[in-house]
Amino acid sequence: MNLETLMFYLLSALTVFAALRVITSRNPVHAALFLVLAFFSTAGIWMLLEAEFLALTLVLVYVGAVMVLFLFVVMMLDINLERLRVGFWKWFPFAAILAVVLLVEMVMVLGSSSTAGTNVNVAKHAADYSNTKELGRLIYTEYIYAFELAAVLLLVAIIAAIALTLRQRSGTKHQVQGDQIQVRSKDRVRIVSMPSVARPDTRK
Repeated sequence: MNLETLMFYLLSALTVFAALRVITSRNPVHAALFLVLAFFSTAGIWMLLEAEFLALTLVLVYVGAVMVLFLFVVMMLDINLERLRVGFWKWFPFAAILAVVLLVEMVMVLGSSSTAGTNVNVAKHAADYSNTKELGRLIYTEYIYAFELAAVLLLVAIIAAIALTLRQRSGTKHQVQGDQIQVRSKDRVRIVSMPSVARPDTRK
């Protein structure tokens, strides 16, 4: 077993552990941090596959921007953890059946004849090979519709996250921009005329 294989197994185990902690953590902030760990370990796997552009994009975009947005939304929503746990065991059988179905589908896909020959060594490219150029060629030619669909889904997710933070909650203070624009100076400032009084000389 060479170093690359050892690193692959270590990063894969770390990714699986982080993914399990994402769905089993009771605190949503901890779940988001474990998702960051899963992103970092996945980026390391992509580096082993010579997909440097995807690895750097995953760290810069998802860890640096998307996860910050997730944490911001989670903290702004003020989630009631006790209320989230209500009805957990009621839906647990359905979740278990769904997990088994997904596991069977993954085994069928990975064990099919079309993917049987994918477990080969990664081809070594020349020194002048551009991973970014090849990725751009595939995105804007062969996978253009999938790329546009992913962009629309991300836009909808961002709009939904912002809409959730703008909901009205009792006991919180918020600004009313319409009232601030219509305010007049005489509603806020009052000029009072006060006569001047000479102070006596106390230096004597």
